[in-house]
Amino acid sequence: MQTRSIKWHFFVRNALLGSAAAFAILPSAAMAQAAPADDKQSRSDEISTANEIVVQGQITYRNRNDEAEPVLVYDADYFQRFEPLTAGDALKRVPSVTFLSDVIESDGARLRGLEPGYTQILINGEKVPGSNADRSFFLDRIPAELIKQVEIIRSSSARRTGDAVAGTLNIVLRDGYQLEGGYVRLGGLRFDDGEVKPSLGLVYGGELGPGRILIGGNMQGRYNPKVKKSLRYDDSPENNADYATDDFDNREDQTDTRDGTDYAFNATYDIDGEKTDFELSGYYVRTDRVEDERSFEYNSATAITGRVRTTPVAGNLLTDNANLNTIKQESYSIASKLEQEWSAGVTKLKVGYSRFSDKQDETEYEVDFDRSKPRFTGDLDDLDIVDKELSIGLEHVFKIGADIELAIGGFAQNKDRDTSILSIRDRFNLTAAVPSYDQFGRNPEEFARPFGAPVFTPGSLSVIEEDRRDAFAEFEGKSGDISWVAGVRYENTDFAVNDLTVAAPQAVQENDYAFLLPSASVKIEVGSGGRITASAARTNRRPRLDFLSPALVEEELGDNDLQGNPALRPETAWGGDLGYEQKLGRTGVVGVNVFYRKVQDLIELANTGEEGSEGEGTFVLQPQNTGDGNVYGIELDLSTDLGFLGLPDTGLFGNVSWLNSDITDFAGNRRFNGQSKYVYNAGFIQDMPSAGIAFGATYRKQGGAFDRIVSEEITTTYGADLEIFVEKRFSNNLTIRAVGSNLLNGSKDEVFNKFDTIADQIGRSFDQYELESEKAGPVFQIMARYAF
Repeated sequence: MQTRSIKWHFFVRNALLGSAAAFAILPSAAMAQAAPADDKQSRSDEISTANEIVVQGQITYRNRNDEAEPVLVYDADYFQRFEPLTAGDALKRVPSVTFLSDVIESDGARLRGLEPGYTQILINGEKVPGSNADRSFFLDRIPAELIKQVEIIRSSSARRTGDAVAGTLNIVLRDGYQLEGGYVRLGGLRFDDGEVKPSLGLVYGGELGPGRILIGGNMQGRYNPKVKKSLRYDDSPENNADYATDDFDNREDQTDTRDGTDYAFNATYDIDGEKTDFELSGYYVRTDRVEDERSFEYNSATAITGRVRTTPVAGNLLTDNANLNTIKQESYSIASKLEQEWSAGVTKLKVGYSRFSDKQDETEYEVDFDRSKPRFTGDLDDLDIVDKELSIGLEHVFKIGADIELAIGGFAQNKDRDTSILSIRDRFNLTAAVPSYDQFGRNPEEFARPFGAPVFTPGSLSVIEEDRRDAFAEFEGKSGDISWVAGVRYENTDFAVNDLTVAAPQAVQENDYAFLLPSASVKIEVGSGGRITASAARTNRRPRLDFLSPALVEEELGDNDLQGNPALRPETAWGGDLGYEQKLGRTGVVGVNVFYRKVQDLIELANTGEEGSEGEGTFVLQPQNTGDGNVYGIELDLSTDLGFLGLPDTGLFGNVSWLNSDITDFAGNRRFNGQSKYVYNAGFIQDMPSAGIAFGATYRKQGGAFDRIVSEEITTTYGADLEIFVEKRFSNNLTIRAVGSNLLNGSKDEVFNKFDTIADQIGRSFDQYELESEKAGPVFQIMARYAF
């Protein structure tokens, strides 16, 4: 593995040196070749003044995209009036995006309802690393203020990496050719418990030397106070009609508060010459966050007083738990692009580097009173994950006819991921000061003592290297009312893991795999403003990183053990999309799309047949490529004004998606884990130009979802979400908005079926049945933007 790494870094070093030399001489070359103003008009047309961004003169609708691929484009103006805090919040208004996040949070986007790992997340068209084991990137990491537009790419293309079974979400950040002037954003958010958080930002764009620069900074207070309640039983209603009274086990009341601040900065510098274009861009995001949970378990469904052993009649406190997690996350990306037009076509070179670090220090202290002598338990977990990606892309576009182009190119990427998880546990019986324990006046932390030496448990210390080398060729053309694109991508990956908790020689494992990924799309203009789009592509999903370690983790799945599998191969999928959209009036569009994916080599937990560490009835389970699945659905979206009714200043927005799938696992048939049955949202904006006032509302609801893994089954349902805004514009440089979100007191309700063994799960012999409900109150914000 070390030899491979040295070779790669030698290659990268030389590539970077060559690129740096080209970039060093580029500005003077571009200045020398600078085109007259008239020749650069098309690029300059994209520039908006700060006043136009701050004071929206009209309602913004979904863009109509002219490319052959099925792409939905939403400019920042489409979301801005509802003042989303993050990219995830913005995506709640677009088709087929669901979340299984906690209430009033939008982190892991699930395009078409599939797990986040099935959706490719791009920033400015480039892949970015994250801390999640399923390779997904949480969209609450990107402040909405940095966004120029959001693209939903429904089908794949040879020019992009093929990790997009569900599709691709491309978050495009503002660049130097997006803004002239600057604006400041200032406001605050008030939460249900009275907490107030600040929000401020500054963005500026303008000319600098031979090019243009854009810089932006943002600080956002984040807060989420939630209340949870769980009821647990020893059986399930399907086995015992009287479970609510006969089999009651315990109740847990929990407060869960997420308190933090996000800091973000982005900058771009662009030079557009007559033959040569250059761009240097970067962004930085930091999150400081504290998650504070306090839980009480009782042996009564209603009472909340005393200790069960000390006062068995009035008392019913079983456990008191205090959990505190301090999180520091940092991510940044630096990218450079060079584009040169020759007589033989256009050459593009991209070099990028991204880094994500996640440091978490978590303590959990608990006093267990359900014993003859109360017991204190303390746990400390220190997590440190660093994920780095260095990439180089090169392509050349040939003009081989009046309306046909051929693009060929290659892509190289090196991914390095270091994981370190330290765990320490302390446990002892309490003998003093406990009989008078006041559960609301005291805290289990007071019994804590210094921890001993840390321990690396199996699978908690590893180094992963993943090197990919891709090549592609793609034809693109247009003939009359038909535009099309077709190509093929070859992806080759070398993978190696070194788990330092596993004895040699099993500690170091290597694997490699390669795929051909063909793709094609066609768009046909029909009638007056109508379009038919058809696409087909082969895509893949790479294995979860935590499945690739060769370590054996005991009792990871109920009483069953988990054995990692470094030989896992990616899942692959053949899929197609067929859509129709119709232009409505001056700005509107309505569309319908059906999709299908045939997923092969699904990664599921399989029984190795080996007995587990807990003895008879338990097994060693291992993730393996086994079985197939199908994903399908239909998507409708509408975005239009009501000019045909004489109401040009009234805008309507809406979309609905019906999502379905089927898969066979160890216990029978089910949908893909976590896929909601549907998701829809609808809203309106009413503008009153003469008064400089606008207001609007959106309503969103997503259907229930079901997850089944070994030892646990989860059914999740969500309440609806309502947001409103009122806006007042002053002159042409100041806008003030009042926004209310989560106005229906959003809730997340989960039903857990828990089992000890696979036989128990198939035979429906429950270890525990749990009902959990989580709620949060409304959030109100006042936000002002001033252009200068």
